[in-house]
Amino acid sequence: MIGRWLGNRTKRIQRTGPLAAVHTPPSAGVLSCRVLDPVSEPVPHAELAVSDAMGRKVVVGGTDPYGSFVAAVPAGEYRLAVSAEGYTPYRAIATVTEDSLASLGDVTLQPAQPPQLPAVGDWEIEPAHSSIGFTARHIGLARVHGRFNSFAGVVRIADDVERSAMHVVIDAASIDTNVRMRDDHLRSADFLDVERYPTLEFYSDRFSHRGGNRWAVTGALSLHGVTRTVTLDTEYFGLGNGIEGEVRAACRATTELHRDDFTVSWQTMLARGIAVVGPSIGIDLDVQIVPKG
Repeated sequence: MIGRWLGNRTKRIQRTGPLAAVHTPPSAGVLSCRVLDPVSEPVPHAELAVSDAMGRKVVVGGTDPYGSFVAAVPAGEYRLAVSAEGYTPYRAIATVTEDSLASLGDVTLQPAQPPQLPAVGDWEIEPAHSSIGFTARHIGLARVHGRFNSFAGVVRIADDVERSAMHVVIDAASIDTNVRMRDDHLRSADFLDVERYPTLEFYSDRFSHRGGNRWAVTGALSLHGVTRTVTLDTEYFGLGNGIEGEVRAACRATTELHRDDFTVSWQTMLARGIAVVGPSIGIDLDVQIVPKG
């Protein structure tokens, strides 16, 4: 039977219906549900995670275009977590028995309250609790992970948050991939050419709310003497307090850059074995901002 878990309503397992005839391996049963929004419309692509009594994930998947989810699992007790962008997560407990259907029926998700936005005014990036990282392909096989260790930025929050602005400056020479020879080469004229272009800069005055805690921050990125429009896919986590009680806001943002867009198109192999870097680079930012003093 479906029990209470983290405040959700108790439901009974239904073992009738067409899914009861689904063939399952020995000692297995079928777990199913349909995910709906508050007006009973299906929620496609909702994410579901089924974990066993030890907390180990057994099945991870998503709903189909009709909001349905079906999975065959070994007999036992499971915790089911349902999540979707803009909705409060739903959790339940189900017991699956051999050669039977354990159905939660219709699971209705409730809209999530968006996190509180920063107050109007100037905020600055706090480097100690922020990071600017990147990932690139190396010879088309392994991934190279790196970061910039020195950067600064200011965000000006407007009355209408979508009219806010930000300016970030990154010290190009602070690139760090934990391999000195590679870092020296990345600083050279083959790549960032830090002597001619000592900084990377990003300026934006286009903050677009995509729903829930998702935002798009679109602006101009200047790198290697070239400026291109870049959009950061941003997840805003809300407000919190630091160790000393100071207010801070946090977010995570990602985007993908193409080296040729910024004329960083070195395509040779060096005698010392430093190999070609792939054409695209993933950017990952974890940022905390505090009111500017």
